[in-house]
Amino acid sequence: VKHGHRHFLLEWTRPGLPSPLRPICDLRVLNHFIKEARDAEVAMKSCRDGCSLSDSVTVPQTRVDFDVWEKKNALEQAQEVQAGLWLLQQALSLLRSSATNTALHSHIDNSIRNLHSINAVLRSLNIQEYTPPGSAAGLEGTWTVSSAADLLQVYVNFLRGKVRLLLSDAQACQQDVS
Repeated sequence: VKHGHRHFLLEWTRPGLPSPLRPICDLRVLNHFIKEARDAEVAMKSCRDGCSLSDSVTVPQTRVDFDVWEKKNALEQAQEVQAGLWLLQQALSLLRSSATNTALHSHIDNSIRNLHSINAVLRSLNIQEYTPPGSAAGLEGTWTVSSAADLLQVYVNFLRGKVRLLLSDAQACQQDVS
């Protein structure tokens, strides 16, 4: 069953395909990514050797202040999530190049693939493509972590928090849209 599920996701999110016309509103897709992010976090915690970051990385803040979040319009919310996904992609790529543990590599590769898939889901919701900044320096709402375990915890919490909020409120998924 698990294998079939993954195949379905890849069909939807294979890079280079035009984004599907129908929005992907099923949060089970995100739940699957969250589960895999947790698996990566668990693998990291038991990793003893060859699993460290060579440098500290900038990551998105994961705490959601609902008053602040609600005041943002859909575009601002989307940009905040996309900036966070971009930061996580940069951070995981650095971890990929600095970690030598092969078991961890497969989790990191999977996580990077899943971030691409989440971006494809966002595109299916008519959320405009994000243009990453030249550097993370100008982005608001970030902080720095220096351990791989912290990075993976941020990754899990970001998916469970702001990414889930954005997808569950997506305009393209509201039932009353004719």
